Amino acid sequence: MPTAALLAALLTQAAPAPDLSWMSGYWLTCADGREASETWSDPRGGLMVGHAVSLEDGRASFEVSHIGPTPQGFAYVAQPGGAPPTVFVVAESGANRVVFANPDNDFPTRIIYERDGNALNARIEGEIGGQARSMAWEFRSVPLNTRCPA
Repeated sequence: MPTAALLAALLTQAAPAPDLSWMSGYWLTCADGREASETWSDPRGGLMVGHAVSLEDGRASFEVSHIGPTPQGFAYVAQPGGAPPTVFVVAESGANRVVFANPDNDFPTRIIYERDGNALNARIEGEIGGQARSMAWEFRSVPLNTRCPA
């Protein structure tokens, strides 16, 4: 385990964190009989904290995540269903788009977020069984804890 001083030195040498404040908020999608929401904090001290909840066929699933400095670089750290953390390092970023990548992960290997007005588009990409696969969500900015119509 690195000491706090070593970790601080490593993080100081890393590239500056991208401004991802455009991801902050509560986001909801109601598509294909599924309800999915993501909540992202505003960036504080280079850290954003998020969680996602999905409901489909009466079953709920969740993911906790954060975006911030890691020993691998500035990254998205995902823990779907409370699993051990998986790190996706920033591969590219722009004013309203960010791509996180981890080529060693089984699926996904890329996580993409893009803001388009009142929409936050999220996409995961990778391969399953040697075949390219992806999943996409178009979230809308809504008041906190808004639910899909019954």
